[in-house]
Amino acid sequence: MAAFAIPALNADGHLSRYLSEIRKFPLLEPEEEFMLAKSWREHGDVEAAHRMVTSHLRLVAKIAMGYRGYGLPIAEIISEGNVGLMQAVKRFDPDRGFRLATYAMWWVRASIQEYILHSWSLVKMGTTAAQKKLFFNLRRIKSQLKAIEEGDMSPENVKKIATDLNVSEGEVVSMNRRLSAPDHSLNAPLRIDGEGEWQDWLVDDSPNQETLLGERQEMSERHKILAKAMGTLNARERRILQARRLEEEAITLEDLSAEFGISRERVRQIEVRAFEKLQKTMRKLATEQRMGV
Repeated sequence: MAAFAIPALNADGHLSRYLSEIRKFPLLEPEEEFMLAKSWREHGDVEAAHRMVTSHLRLVAKIAMGYRGYGLPIAEIISEGNVGLMQAVKRFDPDRGFRLATYAMWWVRASIQEYILHSWSLVKMGTTAAQKKLFFNLRRIKSQLKAIEEGDMSPENVKKIATDLNVSEGEVVSMNRRLSAPDHSLNAPLRIDGEGEWQDWLVDDSPNQETLLGERQEMSERHKILAKAMGTLNARERRILQARRLEEEAITLEDLSAEFGISRERVRQIEVRAFEKLQKTMRKLATEQRMGV
């Protein structure tokens, strides 16, 4: 992705000033985001990419705040999250039907977690997947168990966490001691005037009712578009595409060639052509829907 300037938080910078600065960038409406993503993907429009990045800087900051318990500079955590955001924008395909924020949050978290793992001398890169899961989930689970203020946890809590995360009790005890270094209060003010607290920016991973409703509506619309697009295929194309792409266990080319009395290669060609036709129709229907046609 071509380089462009975005606000940066220096190590000695004021977080509140940075947060105020990124709030100035407007959020994008779905249709606007779709057109910007198409412009970037198809024409390399750097200005379009810049607008998509800046409109999601608040999302990065909010996610980054959830990783403040690892003793690393928040400026670096936000910076790494912004790198993940730019990678997400670079790879984002608007035709898949979901919003950039949904796609980008995984890139942002992955980038931040990779930075933390590299930075923490206490966690080696050879650590197993289960230990990494323990590293990034211990504080959350302790909070759920109301044990966040404990030094050494009770044997009952240690056993429960070890069972939930599939690690040994010794690993839970060791990691807990590593992560028990003094931390800032979540109720500490962001600014000296006392307006706003750190916890106001912590990410809540549980979906709210508005998000759930929006996802259900979006899924319903996608199903309608798929059903309508399938109707444009002939019977043989529908049967082959359904059998090869939409069943839990795909039917083999051999079985379909026997069913239709044609070669396996011919079945494969029909499948590919039908899928391309379906994609083209779905993109057209989705665009018409966005434009209110």
